[in-house]
Amino acid sequence: MRLPNAQQAHVEREKISGYLLSTTNPRGRRKAAFFLRFGFSIERWQVLAAALRLQAQTHDVVTIVETAHGPRYHVDGTIETPDRRNPRVRTVWQIDRGTDYPRFITAFPRKR
Repeated sequence: MRLPNAQQAHVEREKISGYLLSTTNPRGRRKAAFFLRFGFSIERWQVLAAALRLQAQTHDVVTIVETAHGPRYHVDGTIETPDRRNPRVRTVWQIDRGTDYPRFITAFPRKR
């Protein structure tokens, strides 16, 4: 199964620049070290946002978790990176109750 309405997936700038690529965010700095190592940058945060959306569109959902706010979808697969090493990551998306588009929650490295 693919992420429902993946073509409409929404990634907020703050999730990228203030979290996934922030070396000063206590919860995100390890993720930032990972993504920065593959050539992503805060200045071009849209490149990572586009790569996350593409990953969600081209790989299958591996788990669905029901939450109070709506279903969360876990998608495992490679992500296209600026340096072309394309590591495997898990992205997490949620379709909030009352909406029909996936909203980006987080991403993290996965082993092959």
